Amino acid sequence: MTHRNARLTPAGRRLIIQRHQQGWKQSHIAAAMGISRRCVARWIDRYRAEGLPGLEDRSSRPRTSPSKTPTHLEQLVLRTRRDERVSRDEIARRTGLAPRTVSRILARQGIPHLARLDPMTGEPIRASKTTTIRYERDRPGELVHMDVKKLGRIPDGGGWKAHGRSRREETYQRTQPVGYDYVHSLVDDHSRLAYSEVLPDEKGTTCAAFLERAIAYFAARGITRIERLITDNAWAYRYSLRQVCADHGIRQKFIRPHCPWQNGKVERFNRTLQTEWAYRRPYATNTERTRALAPWLEFYNTGRCHSALRGFPPISRLEPTS
Repeated sequence: MTHRNARLTPAGRRLIIQRHQQGWKQSHIAAAMGISRRCVARWIDRYRAEGLPGLEDRSSRPRTSPSKTPTHLEQLVLRTRRDERVSRDEIARRTGLAPRTVSRILARQGIPHLARLDPMTGEPIRASKTTTIRYERDRPGELVHMDVKKLGRIPDGGGWKAHGRSRREETYQRTQPVGYDYVHSLVDDHSRLAYSEVLPDEKGTTCAAFLERAIAYFAARGITRIERLITDNAWAYRYSLRQVCADHGIRQKFIRPHCPWQNGKVERFNRTLQTEWAYRRPYATNTERTRALAPWLEFYNTGRCHSALRGFPPISRLEPTS
């Protein structure tokens, strides 16, 4: 489409042809219309070759695009996002494309950002509460986030995700409910290194014992000193972690009540945990899902692209250990 300040519109190009047919010299046409003689010659040549249709606007898209992403790679990008709902950087790592290229493919196809999709179904939903105030601690161990995620256990033989919603009533156990698992997690603010365990409850003694093991896990990977620990205001955190924190010189911090985004890094990790581990595929038993946590956690820390770390895994921000 011709912009409003263009020297020539289709009507102006026809005027060039009329004046040329009336015997005007090309230099006189150019002077009268305030354009170059080369431009006048171009439109006269195009009229000779194509007639009046040659004077209309045409797309500026090149006839060939040698550097265009091959169709099979575009389809692979779309299929990976649709089936696995992974980030732009992870798709780029798997396909060998640049992250920016992946972004353009997704935008061109109208694929929304992951934040706007339901993590379980992939259907577009409203974005959750966001904030423009983002922070990141300067060094590993300066601040760690702790939280618990409650997941329904899987009945033996698999639940409705394995057999379909039509058989949901058959897999639901009314006489002996399967209960819940409690996934305890600790995430380092600077490196995003994470540690998780599936435990039977969220009592104070359970949380304290988990924190001891998480501290040892972090120490084995180079975070030998944890300075501060932030949690929500659950009773188990507020009163049962005091001794563990005192023994390791950790200062406890608590978020403001009803403001879970202040503990956002572990909350975001919980969502990744559900999407990429708990609900990634149908499990036949609860034990099978529990066993799959450790391998996934190792991949998360050492191989998975993290968008907040410019596409590198959390271990890349830690010093190598012997």
